[in-house]
Amino acid sequence: MPPPPAPLLVVEDDAIVRMLIIDVLETLGYAVVEAQDGAAALAILHNPDQALALMMTDIGLPDMNGQALAAKAREVRPLLPILFASGYAENTQVPEGMHLIGKPFSIDQLRDKVQSILSID
Repeated sequence: MPPPPAPLLVVEDDAIVRMLIIDVLETLGYAVVEAQDGAAALAILHNPDQALALMMTDIGLPDMNGQALAAKAREVRPLLPILFASGYAENTQVPEGMHLIGKPFSIDQLRDKVQSILSID
């Protein structure tokens, strides 16, 4: 059995949604680090001792949008896979090399999306 991947960073300002996403990911066997906004996520991203396998971020954060956060994340961690979550997925453009999942999503959709990203990146 391969070693578990590094933790996933979940950035979501809605505490209930964040808790549900973390619950699902932990049930699927992933370790999770959480942030309630872009500033908290950037503190985690800038910590060289914090390994991360993927960052999942809401597009609509209160302090900066998810795309701005992703751009800053890539400055610090250029190879970090990024998954955006949006309730407006059909109207959302994501930068090349990044991924998108529409809200609401099922447990199976989230599992499949995360597994596919981690297996290709």
